[in-house]
Amino acid sequence: MIIYFVRHASAGQKKSSPKKDEKRPLDAEGVHQCTQTGRILSAMEATVDAVISSPLKRATQTAALVANEIGYEGKLHIENGLRPEAKYDQFRDMLRKYAKAAALIVVGHNPNASEFLAQTIAANGTRAYVEMKKGAVAKVESEQKKFVLHWLLTPRLAKATADASVNESSSGRAALSPNGAGGELEIPAEYTRQTNTSSKTKKQPQAVDLTTKSRPKTSRK
Repeated sequence: MIIYFVRHASAGQKKSSPKKDEKRPLDAEGVHQCTQTGRILSAMEATVDAVISSPLKRATQTAALVANEIGYEGKLHIENGLRPEAKYDQFRDMLRKYAKAAALIVVGHNPNASEFLAQTIAANGTRAYVEMKKGAVAKVESEQKKFVLHWLLTPRLAKATADASVNESSSGRAALSPNGAGGELEIPAEYTRQTNTSSKTKKQPQAVDLTTKSRPKTSRK
């Protein structure tokens, strides 16, 4: 089983009233975080059988936005085992309900989102410490009766990845063909130019003098 642990994205300041705080929505930054995270998961071709969320509004919004970006079309499952006050035993009981699923997204809150992730990957008799920032996602996979943390993506890393992708797209791709279309590397004209031939004699191709002339630069993706 693969589990994507997600902590809800940015949602402004905590409300003094517990009931009002449960209805606290994502702010603009939080919506942006969810979009970036979801797009990165989509680029990784992440697919899941179920998306599970705490019943609190900021968590369900996070779950819905991320699920939309990866093309998930199933039901959003609401579970109390992901509430802020939930214990690890409740979380484990919740996972057993989805034991037949190959991959899940679970969206919760700190401090237990970090604790649930840490306890899931910790070996028997040991402790692990993991910090889940708001909007962070971690991929955990079961291997030989234990769970292994493959990666943890913070919103800062997600933003850096998105920015790098935009910069790469704006710079364009070089070409492998002589006319500059369709490929990875551009071949300089001096390496592709046809040499003249006559009916009497055939001239040898001109050699490129690499001792007096530096090699043309080629762009690599």
